[in-house]
Amino acid sequence: MSEVDRVKCACNDCVCVIAPEKAVERNGQLFCGDSCAKGHTDGSGCGHVGCKCTG
Repeated sequence: MSEVDRVKCACNDCVCVIAPEKAVERNGQLFCGDSCAKGHTDGSGCGHVGCKCTG
């Protein structure tokens, strides 16, 4: 069994790839930050360079 070094953010529109230990976990899914984890309820993106997700 191998460990995963990086995973894609669970937000469908997000292109971020993150280390699982640095992810925000919500409902069993891993996200790159609070905005993605909360479903972009405030309309903001994740703020990472090159990513334009807004949920």
